[in-house]
Amino acid sequence: MPRPARPEKVHYSSCRKEPTQPQSESKIGFAQRAFASTATVNGIPVEVHNESGSKRVVVTKSLPGDRWLQYLVNADCRVEVCKHTDIILSNATIKQLLGTKCDGVIGQLTEDWGAELFEALRQAGGKAYSNYAVGYNNVKVQEATKRGIPVGNTPGVLTETTAELAAALTLAAARRVVEADTFMRGGHYKGWLPSLFVGQLLQNKTVGIIGAGRIGAAYARMMVEGHKMNLVYYDPYPNKQLEEYIRLYGELLRHRGEPPVAARRVETVEEVLQEADVVSLHCNLDDSTRHLINSQRLALMKKDAVLVNAARGPCIDEVALVAHLKANPDFRCGLDVFEDEPAMKPGLADCPNAVIVPHIASASMWTRSGMATLAAANVAGVLSGFPVWNKIDILPFVEKPMASVPQASPSIVNAKELGLKLVADA
Repeated sequence: MPRPARPEKVHYSSCRKEPTQPQSESKIGFAQRAFASTATVNGIPVEVHNESGSKRVVVTKSLPGDRWLQYLVNADCRVEVCKHTDIILSNATIKQLLGTKCDGVIGQLTEDWGAELFEALRQAGGKAYSNYAVGYNNVKVQEATKRGIPVGNTPGVLTETTAELAAALTLAAARRVVEADTFMRGGHYKGWLPSLFVGQLLQNKTVGIIGAGRIGAAYARMMVEGHKMNLVYYDPYPNKQLEEYIRLYGELLRHRGEPPVAARRVETVEEVLQEADVVSLHCNLDDSTRHLINSQRLALMKKDAVLVNAARGPCIDEVALVAHLKANPDFRCGLDVFEDEPAMKPGLADCPNAVIVPHIASASMWTRSGMATLAAANVAGVLSGFPVWNKIDILPFVEKPMASVPQASPSIVNAKELGLKLVADA
């Protein structure tokens, strides 16, 4: 395939160039972005970077930061960022974007990457796909593997950011922050009252987590250290590192003459729900966790408990949750994700005891730009023929100078199935 010199001559689509003013070097951060242009691909507007790159990479949504683009430009990629007005792109729109020549894609968790899209990518000569997310419930990995397409994700940069948001939801729900804010903005505050928006004190109570992986453990540490809460958790696998961390913190408190804290793993979800004053979900979504929290399990929780979900929406039966919130006004929840996202089940928005935010758990600039960097590095690495990193510590890709970043794809979830070479084997 000859290298396209101008958009009018490309072979992958019907593309029309529309010149724009060059972007300032100081604002963008490196020279390759200074001459971004706009074009249309089969009628869909795109922003084009590194126009003469030999490999075409489609990015289905604008991404934060600059570093991600450097990875792709360094890999000699022409980068086309979709500027379609639809927030969630349909399969038909994505296939139009792919056209007849596309080497790689960075896609979103709101898109349905299954047989239809991976076949379209294969037919366009695609060799790499990366999800702009650590999770990939929207991706049928086996369909990509059938077609020899590596699938990347973005682990390792969401842990603290997501845990912080779960902690923020916990505090906002327990202390009725959103209710009070609405009350104040509505002009209803006429003076201090002893009973005005009385909530729950978390200090020295019990926090429960379901799923003690990296995010769950980070959230647990925040709540234990910040509020001296005891921890009870359910996970199929013990987190000995977390337990030891809390044991040592408890010893520190004891040494200072304060009551110690403790961590305990239990054998069932039900035990967590019955014992904890706050329950936060940090589990994966699969058949065993879909509607993990249903009407029967909600009934086990304390009447004034707080339920937090920054994991996956379908882990909670949202209809049952709405009914429980309405029947138990002292029960509260904080939700970042929803069963039918972006829609909510009827009645949820009317529950004053629910704190609801639009899937922003990873929305810190460091994390969102880091996710973009990892997604781009995954695609650039595959297209450059690099081995796969697949190690827990991915910070070298995010924080090292570009001249010294690992020559690898950070995280390819089907590397083993495709027989890709790992860094340790290279």
